[in-house]
Amino acid sequence: MSKLRGFEIAKGWEDKGINLPQRSTKFAAGYDFELAEDTVVPSFKPGVKPTLLKTGIKAYMQDDEMLCLYNRSSNPKKKGLVLANSVGIIDKDYYGNEDNDGHIMFAVWNFKDEDIELKKGERIGQGIFQKYFLADNDETEGERTGGFGSTSK
Repeated sequence: MSKLRGFEIAKGWEDKGINLPQRSTKFAAGYDFELAEDTVVPSFKPGVKPTLLKTGIKAYMQDDEMLCLYNRSSNPKKKGLVLANSVGIIDKDYYGNEDNDGHIMFAVWNFKDEDIELKKGERIGQGIFQKYFLADNDETEGERTGGFGSTSK
């Protein structure tokens, strides 16, 4: 069977009891991601950097696909968590990159007045595979040279 799209455990996380993302219902679009380790997300203050929530997961997909990372609808109200980048985009060439093997992380801010303690296994976000299209005359030749945030370097 050839691999079309899916999830694997990222290097370094193989023996940590990581669960692959799953859909919760038959017609759900998103695959639920779980937190790979206990994490404290500090309360937001000016100058605070987003907290990266580790999943221990990497994703593979077709050349014309991406994985979009979205917040869970309950996170802002229940936990005060919002995605720092609104929507995370995982490109095909992020998979297996030399920096972090394509390890998917959710960048979040906590807008509650107190720090939030999250436990390993809590659902933290969801991913949806989507196709994308190229513009006429697109002749991009660049290649990824790193992991998280590397395409802007």
